[in-house]
Amino acid sequence: MDIEQIKAILQLVADSGVAEVELEDEDFRMVVKTVSSQVVAPAPQPTHFYAQQGNAAAPQQAPAPQAAPSADNAPAQAAAAPAPEVNGVEVKAPIVGTFYAASSPESAPFVKVGDTVQKGDVLCIIEAMKLMNEIESEVSGVIKQILVDNAQPVQYDEPLFLVDPA
Repeated sequence: MDIEQIKAILQLVADSGVAEVELEDEDFRMVVKTVSSQVVAPAPQPTHFYAQQGNAAAPQQAPAPQAAPSADNAPAQAAAAPAPEVNGVEVKAPIVGTFYAASSPESAPFVKVGDTVQKGDVLCIIEAMKLMNEIESEVSGVIKQILVDNAQPVQYDEPLFLVDPA
């Protein structure tokens, strides 16, 4: 069972108002209890990211009109600035969740800027619905840039890393 099927089941349970659902197959078991908001599911398989080869310009956004600049809206103006062109492979978030650079707060990060990675190496974890999804590299190369901070929420298709392919 893949993550999309699990999401669909969870949405059906949420929409139906059922207090508890138990699904079992030969190699899969899932229990959903809405009363206590607990979800018990199988351990996730490693999630692969979607990569985009370099020199692709990021979509441009028109800045929102603002009355007068102030110190309070300065971060919002900086966030609306167009992204620079990318040279290398962007590692993007395949799901919405929370980015973690290491497997635990005490552990060293999976990768650092300048590290050489091989295809299949774990780059980070994205937590979604209490499931830890390992994001693996689909290319070999050198980590040029880490674009998000640890424990930061990420959106679908948001760039996480910039990898210089070897």
